[in-house]
Amino acid sequence: MSDTPFVAAGEAVAIASDHAGFALKSVLKGDLETLGYTVVDLGPADESSVDYPDFGHALAKDVAAGSVKAGVLVCGTGIGISIAANREPKVRAALVHSEETAAMARAHNDANVMAVGARVTEEATARACLKTFFATPFEGGRHARRVDKLGAV
Repeated sequence: MSDTPFVAAGEAVAIASDHAGFALKSVLKGDLETLGYTVVDLGPADESSVDYPDFGHALAKDVAAGSVKAGVLVCGTGIGISIAANREPKVRAALVHSEETAAMARAHNDANVMAVGARVTEEATARACLKTFFATPFEGGRHARRVDKLGAV
């Protein structure tokens, strides 16, 4: 296991939400910038009602294409937008709700997208999850074999 974060400072990270996640998206975007990432905000631009699949798919497309190294998604519960992102075979979007789930998503599942629910996760918890997710390297080893099987399906 490496102590190097999976996204280096200066690399591009995408963030997107739906209307329910807009406020938390704005907070997490600031945290990503503070961590030194180049943030690509895929929207929405305000809290007007939008459809979460549109934003989950857009972010997943950018991660899969390699134009960004990783992504962060926010909707009301985090469920719908993570399902949308996971339709892309190269994306492993993990719904997190604690620092432990954020760490395990990276360490064991090599997740490249973090999803969080704005209506069900306290802001402080979401911010801690973000920091943990981006600081945690993938362990590899026996987990690599399992992650490889995810891409083969």
